[in-house]
Amino acid sequence: MRESAAVLTQLAKQRGIALFLIGHVTKEGMLAGPRVLEHMVDTVLYFEGERYSSYRVLRATKNRFGSTNEIGVFEMTSGGLAEILNPSEIFLSERPLDSAGSVVVPILEGTRPFLVEIQGLVSRSAFGMVRQKAQGFDANRLALLVAVLEKRLGLNIGDKDIFLNVVGGVRVADPSADLGVCLAVASALLDKPVPHDVVILGEVGLSAEVRSVSQIAVRINEAEKLGFTRCIMPKNNLRGKADLKSKNIKLVPVATVREALDKL
Repeated sequence: MRESAAVLTQLAKQRGIALFLIGHVTKEGMLAGPRVLEHMVDTVLYFEGERYSSYRVLRATKNRFGSTNEIGVFEMTSGGLAEILNPSEIFLSERPLDSAGSVVVPILEGTRPFLVEIQGLVSRSAFGMVRQKAQGFDANRLALLVAVLEKRLGLNIGDKDIFLNVVGGVRVADPSADLGVCLAVASALLDKPVPHDVVILGEVGLSAEVRSVSQIAVRINEAEKLGFTRCIMPKNNLRGKADLKSKNIKLVPVATVREALDKL
């Protein structure tokens, strides 16, 4: 494999052509074969998507000439792959209105903002051993946020099963989704829906404080374009930002997770 890749790489450089090597992915999600193959190529791309979903996400894990944070969203059609120019509309198209445990979060992938729906479900544990399952979100981060909700806000969720899902097969690594996850779990526990016209963003610390996030204006613009009227956001992000206050969307600054719950 190493020798074949070297020959193909040399051929591509001599002819000045673009070359795709399609490889195998192991059960751990890593590229199979010798690691030297990844070092030889300019870019390593992964095509991600659920087996029964028509949407695919193109993600780069190595890019010699650019950022690895950009993603592309495509739909599998009868005519091949079609680019989705506005992923936010697709991911929110089937969102149930006024459903407990459902929140919308503006996330950032590289320089591209889009809105995703995060769903939380809290149920009584039937086996004596609680489960915390997350799809599209880091399970360790979920456990940390659940501990913050129980210790700092006094929510009784230590003996309950907690499930979290990011709709559309998207993987969220952006810390700005922390507050959305907290409110999705709290909404599911209290069985009180979050208003459908609200977006939520903010990083959550271990003291239940809501910390500022980057590129706040880009995220709010995306939410405003899709008709959202309120945004719960970190209080520190609003300091000295006169351009944000002139938006048509109502900005609700919060300093703690408890304050965000009270505002909702």
